[in-house]
Formats: sequence, C-alpha cells, structure tokens
Amino acid sequence: MSEAVAETVELESAPSLTRLYAQAVAAPLLPGGGAELPARQLVLRGAEVERKRVADYAHVCGFVLRSDAPGTYPHILAFPLHLDLMTDRSFPFSVLGLVHIANRIEVIAPIPVGESLDIAVHAEDLRPHGRGRQFDLVTRASLGGDVAWRSRTTYLHREGGSENGSGKEDRPQEPDPDLEVAAEWTVPGDTGRRYAGVSGDRNPIHMHPLSARLFGFPSAIAHGMWTKARCLAAFDGRVGDTYAVEVEFKAPLRIPGRARFLSGRANGGWVFSVEAPDGARKHLVGRIA
Repeated sequence: MSEAVAETVELESAPSLTRLYAQAVAAPLLPGGGAELPARQLVLRGAEVERKRVADYAHVCGFVLRSDAPGTYPHILAFPLHLDLMTDRSFPFSVLGLVHIANRIEVIAPIPVGESLDIAVHAEDLRPHGRGRQFDLVTRASLGGDVAWRSRTTYLHREGGSENGSGKEDRPQEPDPDLEVAAEWTVPGDTGRRYAGVSGDRNPIHMHPLSARLFGFPSAIAHGMWTKARCLAAFDGRVGDTYAVEVEFKAPLRIPGRARFLSGRANGGWVFSVEAPDGARKHLVGRIA
C-alpha cells in the first residue's frame, strides 16, 4: 500500500454523481479543507464492465467494439471515486478550480466485457507547479485479485506565479519527434454531452456554450479524456493487449471545432499529438509504450 494511504474506506456502491456535483458547487461556500491531501483510499468492489455501456463508450470515442474493454474505459468507472475523494470537506482544493493536465494509463491485462473490477483510488504527491500546485489521483483496477489496470491522473490547482513555469523540472525535455498528419477531425458541438452521457462527467465547461461561459470559456470544450480516448482508438490494431499510454493536456479543444491528429514511431512505440488545423496550437501530446 502507498505511504500516502493511512485509511481505507470500502464503498457499498458507486457514489451518486448528482450528489457529488451538488457538493462540488457548495464546497467553496463552506469552511473546511486541510493543508495536505487526505491519507485515505476509497475502494469499490464489483464494478461491472457492462456490455451496453462499453458499446456506447466505444461508439462515442471511436473504438472498434471488441470482447475486451478499451484501455481508457476503466477511467469512467473510477471517476465517481475521484469526485468523491475531491469533494470531501478534508480535501485542500475546490474541485471546480482544478485543471486536468496529464494522465497515464497502464493496461496490464485485458479486461473482458462482462467482468467486474475492484477499484481503489487515493491522492498523493502534492508538489509545486510553475502556476500553482499539482497532485496525482492514483487508481488501481483489479480483476480476480490481480491488478489489471493502473492510472495516474494529474491535476493542477492554479495559484498564480510564473506563466512560463512548467512544474515538470523532474522530467527531461525531449525534442519534438517528426509526426505526420494521420487524420483531420471534425468535432461536433454535442461531443461533450455525448461523452458525459457515457462517462458521467457533466462538468458544465463541456456541456454547452452558455454553461462554459459561466466558467470563463468562450465556448464548450471537449473532455480531455475523450480526446485521449479518441487518440487511442486511432491506434486500434497497432498496439498489443498490454501497453502504457500517457498524455499531457495543453490548450483546450473548443467544440464545435476542427483539429488534426498526428502520429509517428519512436523507441518501439508511438508518439502522437492533437493540434489546431493550422498547427499553431497543441491540444494534447502523448505516447504509447
């Protein structure tokens, strides 16, 4: 068990997202919040990988429907636990002000549709970032007692400071690989609502231009995890049963909108990016190993 975990809380069922969104809205108005991340792990046993939900998810994200769930799918089963942890009064930040900046997924074993997963989530590694502080939500999904899937979801809490700081001084900077345009995407305006319907992530910035403007966005933006899933789907048939896929989220992808998907080989794996049609702005960069 991670040193960040001192207490494990077993949930009887998946938390209600309706309740959690209400808590997220109310949290900034209520006292509370510690100085450190809570040393608590949430566990949900028997989360079903439902056939219809997997099919709907695959359709929205562009995956070919197979007997195993897409590699990004367990994230949506863990999402209610993420929100439960971050809307608790002990959490140091309001979830409404957090920015999802990176995500790494390891598919350790295929997850057959129709099976059930035991999911565990905890927060760790609160650390500086050039624009505030960042931390990770670490998720494990176990199948038959063995870990089959892991993820690390990195959030930024903006607190001012240098706009040029990356907060990633521990990562060596690599030169940009040569990528080729593999596809041109047209992203419809209802993409956020369609992804919300299969994922449960109904953050207002993704749902409609009017609700997005309330949070300072000129239009709705695509979910970062939809964009990551759409990228992974583009490699269907070219990656094996086990792999790691990690991305960094850059500029928001406004919807409706257009983008181009670029990819190339590197170190035996793949590198890819999503950017504006003219190449002037990157929305996401990633790699598959």
